Amino acid sequence: MLAWFNSEWPWYVAGPILGLFVPALLSVGNKVFGISSSLSHLCSAIAPGKIEYFRYDWRRAGLWNLLFVAGVLAGGLLSAHLGPQHPIAISDATQILLANWGIHDLSGVAPGEIFSWHALLMLRGFASVVVGGFLVGFGTAYAGGCTSGHAISGLANLQLPSLLAVVGFFAGGLTASWFLLPRLMGGLQ
Repeated sequence: MLAWFNSEWPWYVAGPILGLFVPALLSVGNKVFGISSSLSHLCSAIAPGKIEYFRYDWRRAGLWNLLFVAGVLAGGLLSAHLGPQHPIAISDATQILLANWGIHDLSGVAPGEIFSWHALLMLRGFASVVVGGFLVGFGTAYAGGCTSGHAISGLANLQLPSLLAVVGFFAGGLTASWFLLPRLMGGLQ
């Protein structure tokens, strides 16, 4: 059983599991799925009645969502500490590109030259973590949800705003990957 958890799941297993999640939510009367809404539920649970926006019954509206997020965090921790510790496969061309940008430590999930406490003192680390985090949070609030909420449940519910949001997410990701990231990593040390 442990070997099953320590191996990659093929697409024909993981895909249907993910795809059946939306019908499962719909069968229990919930049309909303996503990570970003859990922050509202958490604020409502921590400071009930303090701010009008957070005055609602978070147990009824979002307890399942908070449990889902707790499961995601627990799964990530278990995977990081008990999962397979093999190196992440990165193509030779990408390794050369990253080396040109001054990124040499590819041993973890995220390069320490950008994502570490020390890197926050450098412009590219600060821009990647703090400014990037702010932009992701702003985009999530502006779009009315996160990528998982719009792309999984919004598209499954045939919502036009979710389609527009997903197109915007992809356009932003491609723009950042092809234009912003090379200038940020190559030009700012």
